[in-house]
Amino acid sequence: MTYPFANIMPDLVATRHFLHQIPEIGLSEFKTSDYIAGQLTAMGYEVTRGLAGTGIVATLRNGTSQRSIGIRADIDALPIQEETGLDYASQHPGAMHACGHDGHTTMLLGAAKMLAERRNFDGTINLIFQPAEENFGGARIMVEEGLFERFPCDAVFGLHNDPGIPFGHFALREGPIMAAVDECRIRVQGKGGHGAEPQETADPVVAGASIVMALQSIVSRNIHPLEPAVVTVGVFRAGTASNIIPDHADIVVGIRSYDPATRDELQRRITLIAERQAESYGMTASVNYERSYSATVNHKAETDFVRDLAKRFAGEDKVYDLARPFMGSEDFAYMLEKRPGSYFFLGTRRTENDPSLHHPRYDFNDDILPIGASFWVELAEAYLARP
Repeated sequence: MTYPFANIMPDLVATRHFLHQIPEIGLSEFKTSDYIAGQLTAMGYEVTRGLAGTGIVATLRNGTSQRSIGIRADIDALPIQEETGLDYASQHPGAMHACGHDGHTTMLLGAAKMLAERRNFDGTINLIFQPAEENFGGARIMVEEGLFERFPCDAVFGLHNDPGIPFGHFALREGPIMAAVDECRIRVQGKGGHGAEPQETADPVVAGASIVMALQSIVSRNIHPLEPAVVTVGVFRAGTASNIIPDHADIVVGIRSYDPATRDELQRRITLIAERQAESYGMTASVNYERSYSATVNHKAETDFVRDLAKRFAGEDKVYDLARPFMGSEDFAYMLEKRPGSYFFLGTRRTENDPSLHHPRYDFNDDILPIGASFWVELAEAYLARP
């Protein structure tokens, strides 16, 4: 693979390592936002701050075309205690860039510098530095606060590093690429008492266990076999001692899907099972079902554009379509609901034993920085090519 900007590697590494040391959780990326804004202002961008609190949009215009493009990087970190032992490890206890957003931000800052120096395009580039991807839907907040009304984009693009994909390879697909994610909290209300006299109680542990088992039938018996869906009971909490039957049991369920009709059916069945199973044991179940990120759905024309460009950039043998979407979620979905665009993965694998994303020993692979930055430059320039 060749890329034209390898000479900026030292600057990119220095930026990435600095950002890695100051990880901040979603909607609190104050130091990170200040740093990004300062860098972009020095490059000559028109910098707008304040969308979703700490979000930034950097605008660069050239030529006379009315065409425009948006490129997004996420800037937030995770609530994880870092265990890498690196000399540039997190200086914020309990927070860590364990998903590589420090690398995403660095690549887009590197691209910003190249684009400003070259000005080899005709139109408007909007670089979107988005907060709170991990937890609070910063993309949704930016969209609701008028992102695309204030900064029109004919198309919008985003990427994510993936240590499970070979280094320098591009993975993409038309249509759904990341799942919708929902959460359901169920409280089974029983009647507590002494463990030696269960006949005087209504045991929510027994009813809750029945609910947990019944939930496992939804995907296998209510959802089409070819339609991806996941129902995961991540929390079952009840009681304090073996001789006490508690008053209530709490269950927390994570749900993943792609198709809107499937999403509706999952909510309907989970709610029905919880309520009716509890009723069959003489108890009640309260269900709090919350929909979170939508499915991330790529548009055909923009995905074809990324695929063709990546093949020219990296070689046909390093670009492939995913056989199936990932079950993880991504709030870039909200941007793709409003504008055509595409979201793809860039491989960063070092070895077969690389720590995964969200692992306390994960560390972004710096070697991909000039490659990712260069690809963003080529993508923006190709999309806004001079007539």
